[in-house]
Amino acid sequence: MQLHIILVSPARPENVGAAARAMKTMGFGSLRIVDSRAHLQPAAARVAHGATDILERAVHFDTLAAALADVDFTVATTARHRARFHYYCTAAQLLPQLREKQRWVTQAALVFGREDTGLTNEELALADILTGVPMQAVYPSLNLGQAVMVYCYQLAALNRIAAPEHPPAMPGQLAALHRRFDRLFAHLSVSDDHKLTDWLHQRLGLATQRDIAMLHQLLQDIEKVVPDNSTDNE
Repeated sequence: MQLHIILVSPARPENVGAAARAMKTMGFGSLRIVDSRAHLQPAAARVAHGATDILERAVHFDTLAAALADVDFTVATTARHRARFHYYCTAAQLLPQLREKQRWVTQAALVFGREDTGLTNEELALADILTGVPMQAVYPSLNLGQAVMVYCYQLAALNRIAAPEHPPAMPGQLAALHRRFDRLFAHLSVSDDHKLTDWLHQRLGLATQRDIAMLHQLLQDIEKVVPDNSTDNE
C-alpha cells in the first residue's frame, strides 16, 4: 500500500520542510501539496535538510479532491473531536486500521489541514476516517511539522511489515460500495435522510476487506429484486 502525505494550503515553507524531514526519517516518501507553492521556497529546503528529494518529488494539486482522485482510502486530521458522524481515532489507533487496509488497499492518503484553520467541512467530508492527536494541555493544536512527525512515527511500522501472501488488491472496492449504497438509498427514497446516509457512508471507513466483499454480495442480492435501472454489478 502506498501512503501519500497530503498538506492542504500550507503557508509556511519551514513547516513543509519539517514535514518532509519527518517523512524521510520514518520511511515515507510521497508528498502531495494542495494549493500552495511553499515547498518550492528556499526555507523549505533549508529545514528539510537531508529530505530535499521529497520536496523535489512533491506533486502539486489545485484542490484536495484532485489530490485524492486516485486514492482508495483517505484519513483526514482534525482538531474537532468526533466531528459529525465520522469515526474518529487517535494516531495510535490508526495503525491497526491501516495495517488491515494494507492487505487490500493500493493507494491511501493522510491529509493535514492549514496551519491556522485546518480542513473545511467540505474537505473533511472527503475522508473515510477522521483522526486527531489528544492533548492534555489547553494549547489549541500542534505545529504542522510536529503533527506530521507524530503520525509518521506512529505509522512507521507499516513500512516494516512484510506483506502476507494474498490476491492482488482491486482498486476502488470501497468507492464502488459507496456508489451502490447511494443508488439503493435513491431507490428506497431515503436519500434525504442525511443522518442515516452520512452515518452509513462514514462507518464504511471501518470496513475490512471481508466486510467490503460481504456488503457487495449483500447489495448484489438486493439488486436482484430492484428495477434494472438501479442495479450495478461493480
